[in-house]
Amino acid sequence: MTYQIDHLVISAGDLEQGRDWAETLLGVEFGPRGEHQDMGTENRLVAMTRPDGEKAYLEVIAPDPKAQRPDFPRWFDLDNFGGPPKLTNWVVSCPDLEEAWELAPANVGRIMSFQRGDYAWRMIVPETGILPFDNCFPALIEWHSAHPVPKLPDPGLRFRRLKIAHPDAEGLRAVLAPFVSAMENVRIVQAQTPAMTAEIGTDSGEIWIA
Repeated sequence: MTYQIDHLVISAGDLEQGRDWAETLLGVEFGPRGEHQDMGTENRLVAMTRPDGEKAYLEVIAPDPKAQRPDFPRWFDLDNFGGPPKLTNWVVSCPDLEEAWELAPANVGRIMSFQRGDYAWRMIVPETGILPFDNCFPALIEWHSAHPVPKLPDPGLRFRRLKIAHPDAEGLRAVLAPFVSAMENVRIVQAQTPAMTAEIGTDSGEIWIA
């Protein structure tokens, strides 16, 4: 089965603060605000190109202060997010989400269905809001509609690589082994503290997002 990086997630306590941070860092403009009513979150997106030439995107996401808080933890551990915006998660697309769920760690979460306008998808959402290996394991998504990328702003961002640091780097590599097709531009390194950084090519040079 072929797995691919679908998008990278920048978390923020406030959406506009997150957008301003990302736009200033990358020198681009993100698209209009979107919302996820089931999760009580809001986001902004911008397209980027993977090394294989296919499109992916960057997402800035934050709790929606106008939305009703769900009676379960929000995805990407947003209920516990604090401090300045930062890169927190990566999302991998799956052609068969049930099969991916079987291959993933036992605590990866449950499959949930979502719809927003013309877009429909399913995603594995952890019951705690925290993905395995301190959010370093990817969220898994299966699109059931056209992908949003063709309608996103496309300022020429180019995804180069993703570096993930974790105290149990060997264990993380092991659980990611079934998803090797998404790992060509992903490097797992040993470190005392979990962390994630991505290199993005822009018109003004290479930028690291952390």
